[in-house]
Amino acid sequence: MKEMYCDAAVVACGAGGLAACAQASELGLKVIGIEKGKKTGGAANAGMGLLGLDTDVQKRDLNSVTLEHAFRMFMDYTHWRVDANLVRNYFGKSADTIRWLEEMGVEFYKAARYFPGSEATWHIVMPENRKPGPGCAGTMMKILTEHARDLGTEFLMETSAQHLLMEDGRVCGVRCLDKDGEEIVIHAGAVIIATGGFGGNKEEVLKRTGFTYDKDFFGFCLPNMQGDGIRMAREAGAAKTEESMELAVSTAGGLKESIRTAFHQPNLLVNYQGDRFFNEEFFENSTFAANACNLQQGRCGIMVIDDRIRDLYENHGVDVSSYVLNRMSAEGFSEDFEKALQKNPYIAKADTLEELAEKMGIDKENFLRTVETYNHYCDTHDEQFGKRQDYLRPIRTAPFYACKFFPGAYGTLGGIKINHRTEVLTEDYRVIPGLYAAGTDTCTIYGDSYMFKLPGNSMGYSVNTGRMAAEGAAEYIRTI
Repeated sequence: MKEMYCDAAVVACGAGGLAACAQASELGLKVIGIEKGKKTGGAANAGMGLLGLDTDVQKRDLNSVTLEHAFRMFMDYTHWRVDANLVRNYFGKSADTIRWLEEMGVEFYKAARYFPGSEATWHIVMPENRKPGPGCAGTMMKILTEHARDLGTEFLMETSAQHLLMEDGRVCGVRCLDKDGEEIVIHAGAVIIATGGFGGNKEEVLKRTGFTYDKDFFGFCLPNMQGDGIRMAREAGAAKTEESMELAVSTAGGLKESIRTAFHQPNLLVNYQGDRFFNEEFFENSTFAANACNLQQGRCGIMVIDDRIRDLYENHGVDVSSYVLNRMSAEGFSEDFEKALQKNPYIAKADTLEELAEKMGIDKENFLRTVETYNHYCDTHDEQFGKRQDYLRPIRTAPFYACKFFPGAYGTLGGIKINHRTEVLTEDYRVIPGLYAAGTDTCTIYGDSYMFKLPGNSMGYSVNTGRMAAEGAAEYIRTI
């Protein structure tokens, strides 16, 4: 057994954990970061940026979003079913956090909208290759890691935290195992849990949320995300919170970008009964679309386009683009779709609508009635959901194409109850001395749906609560 000593032990070094390590080190604490993986950053390495409000980056582009506007908008969206003080503290810190990151060398490409109907709060990281896109936040994770290490943080890689150490009712360390199975006991003045949920544990996802991977749910499944932090916190007496998935609508079967671009558009969406169930103009809001699909049989929505729409998207341009699917056309769709048909059961192509319905498992007669009605709406106006006229494209020209959509998720949310100072609480709302938590496992601020209208919330919440936890731990350590 190996024993180590520090002021603050940080369990997991993703976005929240790295922010905690860097902030705690800046405050003069001796820090040990514990990371199960081979590299730091976790799921944030696949992300693009974080939320900021009233920042210099926004002001530069004349896209400033004030704290007051965002807070009111957020609380209206969640119906005040969240910790208002925690949201306020996080939002209020966000501008300082953007400056803090810039001072350590992080460059931001711009403050962007996720889709046209959202606010410009998503601070996209400029990556080393100068080409912003999915995964560009990995550059920020690298800079945070180097900054924390330069200030004295010691990282224990491929080391898994197992249990918290308790003494006289307070948390005083962590018991760990390294990659060779050797036990490491870390004695600490305070512990910050910054683990990333249980999204890699398919059995726990089914038990806690009801979703079955690769059947009615197609989300990220990072193997290290096993719910370890939640388990350890509860062993120490932490209260439970609601646990959910950060839903975003998803295709299945590894479709190429040209196909996903063509179908992530505001076109006819039906269920297995052949009924429309959603105003497709809002399909750009991935959470709204996932919520609607989640209510259907098989949690499935089926989008249909015809060859005229295919030609428009492939050769001229799509209706909607985003910073994730940021292609302006579906160039290459025809070739990619033909190849995908050979191995992907979630898409179909047919010369008639009747044949398309059969291949997709849709009620044929009702589907034909729905298409007829929808085409009438395209010629007049949408009497069912009031869809924008310029998004009403009729389904008339063979061949016809279809793609199934299901709920997906960027990960799990919730599990550990904290207060607005990131102190971990018991069931009777008592603070567990010496224990703080940040990031995904404490994130219950969205109510029932991720707030895509203020993009960057997940990474923003993680980084800001990581800093808040480090500041709280430093203040606590001075009192013991």
